[in-house]
Amino acid sequence: MIPDPLLQPFQLKHLTLRNRVMITSHEPAYPEDGMPKERYRAYHVERAKAGIALTMTAGSASVARDSPPAFNNILAWKDEVVGWMRQLVDECHDHGAAVMIQLTHLGRRTRWDKGDWLPVISPSHERETSHRAFPKRMEDWDVARVIRDYADAAERMKGAGVDGIEFEAYGHLLDQFWSPLTNDLDAPYGGSLDNRLRFTFDVLKAVRERCGTEFIVGVRYTGDEGLPGGITPAEGVDISHRLKDSGLVDFLNVVRGHIDTDAGLTDVIPIQGMANAPHLDFAGEIRAATGFPTFHAAKIPDVATARHAIAAGKIDMVGLTRAHMTDPHIVRKIIEGREDDIRPCVGANYCLDRIYQGGAAFCIHNAATGRETSMPHTISVAPVAKRITVVGAGPAGLEAARVAAERGHEVTVFEAADEPGGQIRLTAQSERRREMISIIAWRMSQCEKRGVRFHFNTVADADAVLATEPDEVIVATGGFPHTEVLEAGNDLVVSAWDILSGDARPGGNVLVYDDAGDHAGLQAAEMIAAAGARVEIVTPDRTFAPEVMAMNLVPYMRSLQRRDTTFTVTWRLRAVERQGNQLRATLGSDYGDMTRERVVDQVVVNHGTRPLDEVYFDLKALSSNAGEVDYEALATGQPQQVIRHPESRFRLFRIGDAVAARNTHAAIYDALRLVKDL
Repeated sequence: MIPDPLLQPFQLKHLTLRNRVMITSHEPAYPEDGMPKERYRAYHVERAKAGIALTMTAGSASVARDSPPAFNNILAWKDEVVGWMRQLVDECHDHGAAVMIQLTHLGRRTRWDKGDWLPVISPSHERETSHRAFPKRMEDWDVARVIRDYADAAERMKGAGVDGIEFEAYGHLLDQFWSPLTNDLDAPYGGSLDNRLRFTFDVLKAVRERCGTEFIVGVRYTGDEGLPGGITPAEGVDISHRLKDSGLVDFLNVVRGHIDTDAGLTDVIPIQGMANAPHLDFAGEIRAATGFPTFHAAKIPDVATARHAIAAGKIDMVGLTRAHMTDPHIVRKIIEGREDDIRPCVGANYCLDRIYQGGAAFCIHNAATGRETSMPHTISVAPVAKRITVVGAGPAGLEAARVAAERGHEVTVFEAADEPGGQIRLTAQSERRREMISIIAWRMSQCEKRGVRFHFNTVADADAVLATEPDEVIVATGGFPHTEVLEAGNDLVVSAWDILSGDARPGGNVLVYDDAGDHAGLQAAEMIAAAGARVEIVTPDRTFAPEVMAMNLVPYMRSLQRRDTTFTVTWRLRAVERQGNQLRATLGSDYGDMTRERVVDQVVVNHGTRPLDEVYFDLKALSSNAGEVDYEALATGQPQQVIRHPESRFRLFRIGDAVAARNTHAAIYDALRLVKDL
């Protein structure tokens, strides 16, 4: 049998990594008071237990007070970080995983009004688009101070017992020195490539003086900015050779692109609908040119691609970072020959988009990630098997069925449609969001392995549910589009769902009123515009599609801006009336009594959903808990104990959009935290 390339060890200096799979540095925004405490530790330990070779903590732990956390970064400039990191390192080491940490000074990639309100610094006054801060151009004493800060932070991390450190050099301060676009200093730190790299090598020398020659140090950097006037591929190869030849660096971690705009960031870290592994060949060129240990990650979502990356000799360690947010047990499942059980990353990027919007990272379809202290990745078997009936086979219903089946229960699922999926099947109609269907396909596969019985094309009423003699009933019937939001003319509009499903054909001059701000509105607009129509997207919000968030917005903008699309914010659709064979739409404002009118041939409304809850209310009075949920128990991960009618056999719950319009993650989280204790 040919050995699996992914499972072969890799020798990095004195460190033996047990396989070729790593989690690259990323900040899930779990620190508390800037420290990697219990939640942060549990996240990394879960992946260490499952066989990962190297877990790289911290998407850029801050080395200095004037590098305030842009997304709840670890504060490596504080001495107290040593104890917290040591706990994390020791526990991961107990499970055989190596631990490194990424250190950085963010430079201009933060804001002056965070932390201590100190000036943002950079080697020029050029503002970064994403974070909007105009930096102070660094002085000589800034340079000297930050070099010391890097060395201090590295020394702290060595004291914490980490196996190595990595410096961030794309988009952050080190790279801001490298790029001619962000460095207009005079010599010795500006001008020629030698001068622009001097700051980095001064930092590396200071770190070696503090930490010694045996301590492992790497650099994650861009080998090609992809910007006119920026670092070119030829310069990237030159820089790679210089890093290797310096003797100060032990590995290269290569990326390609720039992260100063939402669009640039999305090209560096592609999302669903974009090409897989777009920079892998480029990383391979760097490794071939240098013959030096090379790491890489960028939308390598599956084992087959990762295996190819190693087998083809393109890189030495492959990062499956977002993939491990979706399934922390990838390596264990490879070892056990269970690759078909790996929960697939669908590239929805809910994780990163939440971080960049100021929240903690959560996976769109693994609700236990980031909640390791309260939610299980592995479901335990219940002490007593029950009959559980689920109504609805969307994401909430299928997660409920999966978890119940893993608990050892006898599970029956009713679904009105002829196939599972609910709203996900609708959203996956779009070529760009087709990967979303894997959320459904994986759960169906897991359910079928465990003998879940499905009844499709079945509108389950109370009698049908009761005929299953259930101990627990879970209503996951989802919602239906709500479009009755107008003072007049509700009968003249269609829903975004009507467009996506094909029930309504796109018009030629269309107003899309998006009051929900989620994917459905933009997907409908994109479909209409692609059909050749003129589209105006109107929203009462300050910004459009706030629920879509930054990186997911990029492909929509690229598509819509190429077509005849207009974006209008801060106007609310009040009424629609017929005008001949067209429609007159009246817009009003929340800011005053102003009005505007549009004459179009179609109005599409996206205003979320209302629960499809009839079967729930038919069953409510017959259930032992009368449908009541103990929210304290639900929020703290405890079992439900409410009993109102002890003579009744079954308890009744509803989850997902059958309760209220939310999103896929909320629906799946509803199911997991309820059913894990049933």
